[in-house]
Amino acid sequence: MTMQAEATMVVKLGYRGAAYSGFAEQKDPAVRTVAGEVRRALELILRREVELVCAGRTDAGVHAIAQYVSLPVFGDELALDGRRVVHSLVGITPDDIAIYGLYRAGQGFSARFDALRRHYRYRLVCGEAAPIMAQGTAWWLRSINDLDVEAMHEAAQLLLGEHDFKSFCKASSAEGISTNRFLEQLDVARIHEAGEDLIAFDVCANAFLHNMVRTLVGTLVEVGRGAHEPAWVLDVLAACDRCAAGQSAPAEGLTFMAVDYPDGALRPWDEG
Repeated sequence: MTMQAEATMVVKLGYRGAAYSGFAEQKDPAVRTVAGEVRRALELILRREVELVCAGRTDAGVHAIAQYVSLPVFGDELALDGRRVVHSLVGITPDDIAIYGLYRAGQGFSARFDALRRHYRYRLVCGEAAPIMAQGTAWWLRSINDLDVEAMHEAAQLLLGEHDFKSFCKASSAEGISTNRFLEQLDVARIHEAGEDLIAFDVCANAFLHNMVRTLVGTLVEVGRGAHEPAWVLDVLAACDRCAAGQSAPAEGLTFMAVDYPDGALRPWDEG
């Protein structure tokens, strides 16, 4: 007889993606993934098998500072001390995974399907000088001294709204699915972090296609280096062909920044 879940446990975590073959577990158990590490830690704590649902399946090398995973909980598990669970997760998981908090949600809550929107930031550094603090978390374009940030931002605004983003996703992943997405934000700006000058692409949408953010960035870089005028991105969009867009920017520059859920959907675990 299958037990009926009484509530949902939600873990907020972050990670550096360099050592992982993406978030999702692979068929080969020897392949290191974020989900595999977190699942094994939770199984040790709960003393049973668990299945995790995540807010967004990040690719190999992509980082996160606000990933959420959910799992149903039963019976006595509802009385677990949240601080102890977090402490145990921190102790069991590797140091390149950070456990930020434990939350309680209603029966049937899904970290994936209840998400309203997701936020990403892509960081880029231009010039011959190697980034120091941003190394491993930014795309170093050493062959280009600078990019036209204003032109990239202008092009980015043309892509806002609901469109078919088939040109901006991995071609093999677009087969047999809807490639329409609603892009709420795509801002390009110069930023200063930890003493270094970078270019940031801040992106928000209800959901993303495979490699969508990285392809958006690679396409905007073509505008920034002067290869195309800003309006060219509309031709790329209309083509519905991955070959029309720019390259997929390297994974290391991408960070999963935030997830928005309905008000009140999550509450701290120990509030009951």
